Amino acid sequence: MNEEVQALLNDLKDRLLKMRRYLDVDAKKKRVDEIKFLMEEHGFWNDNNSANELIQENKKLVAWTAPFFDLSGRLADVVDLLPEAYDTGEDRLVEELVDELYAVDKELGELELQKMLSGELDDKNCFVSINAGAGGTEACDWVQMLVRMYRKWATTRGWKVETVDLVEGDVVGIKNVTMKIVGNFSFGYAKAEKGIHRLVRISPFDSGARRHTSFASVDVTPEITDDIDVDIKPEELRIDTFRASGAGGQHINVTDSAVRITHTPTGIIVSCQNQRSQHQNKDTCMKLLRSKLYEMQVSQREEKLKALTGEKKEIAWGNQIRNYVFQPYTLVKDTRTGHEIGNIQAMMDGEELDGFITEYLKKFG
Repeated sequence: MNEEVQALLNDLKDRLLKMRRYLDVDAKKKRVDEIKFLMEEHGFWNDNNSANELIQENKKLVAWTAPFFDLSGRLADVVDLLPEAYDTGEDRLVEELVDELYAVDKELGELELQKMLSGELDDKNCFVSINAGAGGTEACDWVQMLVRMYRKWATTRGWKVETVDLVEGDVVGIKNVTMKIVGNFSFGYAKAEKGIHRLVRISPFDSGARRHTSFASVDVTPEITDDIDVDIKPEELRIDTFRASGAGGQHINVTDSAVRITHTPTGIIVSCQNQRSQHQNKDTCMKLLRSKLYEMQVSQREEKLKALTGEKKEIAWGNQIRNYVFQPYTLVKDTRTGHEIGNIQAMMDGEELDGFITEYLKKFG
């Protein structure tokens, strides 16, 4: 066995042993077994609230224990098979086992990164809102490019993306959009994207082929589930209905199905037009409003969670968290961490986004 492979084996064993301790995996597994026993008991659903609390607790515990034991088992299999494969000269099997080692290394890195996501709401789904800033038509096109980037990134992670609300640009692109990302710890990861994103490129809309600078703001809000209480008084809401716009089939622009809700005490405005019925759009609006209100409450209550809302800044020069340069050179650089790459296409395809998020979590997570 060569030194590089042996060093990787030793490193993985050491990291898994440390993880077993600092995650307290054995205690978590014991609690999972206890909950499983309770769920199998007759009358488990007699108290729906208690049952749902146990199910949510189990889901959070399994999110840690399942990948840990999966990785431990896969590493143990490699440890058992690799020496014999080397001794018998089975080169193809050796190659497959070494590939498995690198796969375990990558997935263990993901689990280690997930450990940084210890915030109160990090394990929640999230809403991502993107708004065009300075730059006119260019900015609307930039929003559309960011939507594509985040969709590809989320899809690669196996997450689901739903469009909640979308307003198209006057000429091209998107003025503003709200998407819901459904996936384990999606808020914990996506919160790193909150801020102003700046694009520099030669405009495809400029006949003089001049360089243009465009801006878009990204806001990320955790989805607040029913197990968290948020007090919303009906008299504090102004509800408006209007006709949905954009693609959507025969039902679009036929009835006033789209809904906009304004929370008068805070001035928070949410809207939804992606569902077929007014009732469904209103329900989605209320979920988004609850999330934004709870986010506000948390940020006011705990100084350490300021990152949830962030400082509201003008969507223009000097406030960006990240620069994307297409010409005269290619570079993406995060102003908060200094992390940068030169492969702009891979970034816009969502392939390099994890690197920026990882560096953010290491520094601020």
